[in-house]
Amino acid sequence: MLKFIRKLLKILGIAYILLFAVFFFDLDGKFMFYVWEPMMVKRFDKMQRKDATKTPYEQKADIEG
Repeated sequence: MLKFIRKLLKILGIAYILLFAVFFFDLDGKFMFYVWEPMMVKRFDKMQRKDATKTPYEQKADIEG
């Protein structure tokens, strides 16, 4: 039982150190800014979209009812 508790504490300690490093150095924000956002911009800029300005006014959805 003592061996299990030591192993559990060691795992929790390592997890705490890793999470503290992520928080202290803002690694999640840097990942989002330098990796995730450029990847998403590249993906969604290539997406085909319907031009809403070319839709005649009569065909637009009725928003009142």
